[in-house]
Amino acid sequence: MKEVHISLGERSYDIHINSQLLTDKKLLASYAAGKQVVVITNETVAPLYLDQVSAAFSEHELHTIVLKDGESTKNLDTYKEIIDFMIGVPCDRLSTIIALGGGVIGDLSGFVAATYQRGISFVQIPTTLLAQVDSSVGGKTGVNHPSGKNMIGAFNQPKTVIADIDTLLTLDDRQFSAGMAEVIKYGAIRDLALFQWLETNITAVMQKDAEAVAHIIKRSCENKRDIVEQDEQEHGVRALLNLGHTFGHAIETATHYQRFLHGEAVSIGMAMAADLSLRLGWIGQEECDRLSALLKKAGLPVEPVSGLDPAVLRELMQGDKKVLDGTLRLILMKGIGDSVIAENVDGASINATLEAFTSN
Repeated sequence: MKEVHISLGERSYDIHINSQLLTDKKLLASYAAGKQVVVITNETVAPLYLDQVSAAFSEHELHTIVLKDGESTKNLDTYKEIIDFMIGVPCDRLSTIIALGGGVIGDLSGFVAATYQRGISFVQIPTTLLAQVDSSVGGKTGVNHPSGKNMIGAFNQPKTVIADIDTLLTLDDRQFSAGMAEVIKYGAIRDLALFQWLETNITAVMQKDAEAVAHIIKRSCENKRDIVEQDEQEHGVRALLNLGHTFGHAIETATHYQRFLHGEAVSIGMAMAADLSLRLGWIGQEECDRLSALLKKAGLPVEPVSGLDPAVLRELMQGDKKVLDGTLRLILMKGIGDSVIAENVDGASINATLEAFTSN
């Protein structure tokens, strides 16, 4: 068992990383605050793992909610459906929500838990690489709005994160690659050693070698822990975790969350951030090429996106959550493993990057 502890006072918790965790009934049941347990999952994950997880709560009053898969589910309509269901049960303040799935399920479930009767317990059981290395850790929860991604939400830390690496064996290659975008991001923003390790071991990782996968999950969680413990609610350094995300979120919104997985959009966004950093003279062509090469080896896109208007992307970026007092803040690179929060970035350089990464 690999464990990473998140130290946040009374909101502290452990991340458990290992094989066969979904069959550990004692571990799962130990995190149920009361008699009622609500498992929220989706149509893809339910046939694979719902029975295993449900078996741990045979002594509880168990309810399950199975949603459609995909980013388009992460909205206020679905949120209301879940709240209506829980009120109808009715669930009380000792109820525990189990988020069984990827980032969409985790974000949505955590937001429900944050707001139902002013807050109930929830447990993250991430079943995708992206969720295991990023979205399940750190307490960001929420839903999307048609005008922007994650515009409605709350900081709400889980009681625990249970990352069973066996679930990644049923993950298709595209989803696994999408998760790798966040792993590579940690290397690019602050962990040169991880980036170099990935350059050497990317083949083993993409073949889902158990030891290699456990290593990248643990190291990614440690990187996120180090930042979240300093800045839980993103008033400062936590913004560094958004390398590529301002560009990526604009791409996702412009394509109505239908064309790219989150990690794919972030990958393009990181290539754009590197390109902008190059234009500003902060990094050289070598750093750009290394980042793009590693993203490609992980099966991720870095090429210009067809059919997008750079002016539309620029407008969407101005609506990003990282805009403060009308000032767009971007996460840019000073080198591999070295990133900064940049304000008042030259507008002509931003426009040049947007034009370079869109094609008609």
